[in-house]
Amino acid sequence: MSVLLTVGSPVLAGYSLIVTLLNSCWIHQRFRQSVNYPNARSAVSILSSLQQVPLRVCFADLPSLIILPENDSWWRCFAEFVDYTHTWSIASATSIAWVIIAYVLTVANSLSDVYANVQSPGEATGSMWLWLIPIVVGWLQLSPKCDFVRLQAAYERAERLGRAAIAVAHGGQTPAIAQRALTIASAEEDVMSPDELHTPPLFNYSRSLRWASTAETTFLMFKRATERSRDGIPVRPGTVWVQTQNPGSGDLNRLGSRQETAAYCAPPHDERGNHWAPGVFTRMAVASCAALGLQWGTVGAAFIVAYFTPTTKIGCRSMSYLIYGGLSTLIWVLLLTSSILAHYSATYSRKTSEPLSARIAMGLSHWLRWT
Repeated sequence: MSVLLTVGSPVLAGYSLIVTLLNSCWIHQRFRQSVNYPNARSAVSILSSLQQVPLRVCFADLPSLIILPENDSWWRCFAEFVDYTHTWSIASATSIAWVIIAYVLTVANSLSDVYANVQSPGEATGSMWLWLIPIVVGWLQLSPKCDFVRLQAAYERAERLGRAAIAVAHGGQTPAIAQRALTIASAEEDVMSPDELHTPPLFNYSRSLRWASTAETTFLMFKRATERSRDGIPVRPGTVWVQTQNPGSGDLNRLGSRQETAAYCAPPHDERGNHWAPGVFTRMAVASCAALGLQWGTVGAAFIVAYFTPTTKIGCRSMSYLIYGGLSTLIWVLLLTSSILAHYSATYSRKTSEPLSARIAMGLSHWLRWT
């Protein structure tokens, strides 16, 4: 399905690629500028790597996962387990190079005798499919984590090691934990759109808004913990800060109950996370412009070649290129609008009574996706 959708809408494939790249750069920059806390490096690596799966966070339990020192092994192990790559190989590099060389030779051959090639031997069609090269190169460079089974296995393995570390910290007894604050959703009832469960990178468009909101709230908690650690404030009220060589990493300074860790990580009211992450629409606009440029740069080139090939003007071939480009863009508009409406309705999904606007948005989202 993802292959057919990619061929049918290159603009959607380009948008998903570019918005994934922009999201990774954004969250790395946020953490690098403001966060210096144990597990921060592992956290940003995990968040960046899990854009191909529906990531869910229980914000009531996340402060304990961030603060308590017995959870350090969970962060470290999970970050290591998801840090695998499927990137460049000699075969992939050779294949891409051969496609480029073949296209250049085709164009050079057609220019050698213009009058003998008035029927266009294929330059237009070749130009139309050039979008495949930046898409394939981009995903090879980004190396997305698309194997849901492998990611789930990595999560379960990190969970076992994390529980073992907690048991050691509590004298051999593991406290009852219903589930981790950070989980990978695997059931359709856990997501607003079924497309979120599809792990091919093409479907990142359906997860990007929810992922950005989750990443921003996680960042704000890490930032608040960093600020209080720099100020020498321990987690447990009424205790004295224990000086260590790495401020904030001393186990005694990070001990506290569930309520104490929640209060420690709670950002100020004016910094509380919004359902729409900062800069999300700017990143969407940049990704949209780049994807549209990729789509119409190749389809437009094919149309121009066909248009000026005798007999000139619009004909069956040139019109087919326009129809392909138009339908491709329409698919992207429908699916992107569907994801925006689904994210809007997610604001009210946990409330007992949803407003009429949220129900309409959810219904329209499903209709656009099915269309």
